[in-house]
Amino acid sequence: MLAKLPIIIMFLIFIFAFFLQVLGMLQAVPLYISSPILFVAILIIISYLNERNKFKGYR
Repeated sequence: MLAKLPIIIMFLIFIFAFFLQVLGMLQAVPLYISSPILFVAILIIISYLNERNKFKGYR
């Protein structure tokens, strides 16, 4: 359960950023604020999932 905690937190941040982006499309929140937040949320998720199974070499 503890290993899946960062993934759950990142997923919740992504849902919040997506909701903020929808509000930006409805012009309730400026798009220049909501778009970078969504981009950073997606970037963090992709970089975390890519880094987990990286081959670290032979020692």
